[in-house]
Amino acid sequence: MILLSFDIEEFDMPFEYNREISFEDQIRVSTIGTRIILDILKKHQVKATFFSTATFAIHIPELLKRIVDEGHELASHTYYHSSFDVVDLVNSKKKLEELSNTEIIGFRMPRMQPVDEKEIYKAGYLYNSSINPTYLPGRYNNFDQPRTFFKQEGVWQIPASVSPIIRFPLFWLSFHNLPLWVYKILAKWTLKNDGYLNIYFHPWEFTDLDNKEAYNFPSYVSKNSGHKMAERLDDFIIWLKQNKNQFATFRTFLEQNQLN
Repeated sequence: MILLSFDIEEFDMPFEYNREISFEDQIRVSTIGTRIILDILKKHQVKATFFSTATFAIHIPELLKRIVDEGHELASHTYYHSSFDVVDLVNSKKKLEELSNTEIIGFRMPRMQPVDEKEIYKAGYLYNSSINPTYLPGRYNNFDQPRTFFKQEGVWQIPASVSPIIRFPLFWLSFHNLPLWVYKILAKWTLKNDGYLNIYFHPWEFTDLDNKEAYNFPSYVSKNSGHKMAERLDDFIIWLKQNKNQFATFRTFLEQNQLN
């Protein structure tokens, strides 16, 4: 089973590399990318989960409606992408439910940062996908966390996929930088071992990130962005479907595994 997800949010990443970007451009860039993603998913008739900040959702009413109408799951990516307060857990859930008229049961913290599971449970979420169970210099060291789903403080944890044994991360940066045939080998190994694959991307990856003056991104961030990223995802989905893999939202994954 393939758990394909997208963290749709304000494009604030240039701030990490000492570049300014207006709020309007943050929304514009992520809106363009979200539209490209939805077109690819529609082309292949696959369902995915969209973890959205409430702030971004407020500014994309048409796309939010499209996400729901086309059968994708909407989940919370907290209220603001650049700042966090515990109250944002419940406030983002309520705002997303109000905007989409759907129940929000899932959560993912921006930048996969730690969050109190007791607070997630109190806010009413059934699952959390905020763990990348590997080591990423300057971000986190989660080698002590389980590789596959488990329950903690009443909340199902669905970590991002990493390969067996060496725990090589299969997240967005790997997808950009590895030759696609190598990424496919790692994905196949992980799928065979775990029975599912949980991988995530961002809408801004589907826009051109090579503008050094505007973004100042290192090459490992901007590599294969824009139309190349769209082509790679298209190729990867075709390969997964040719190998008889089924795509599902996180909600469906929980239901089929009777995780409640």
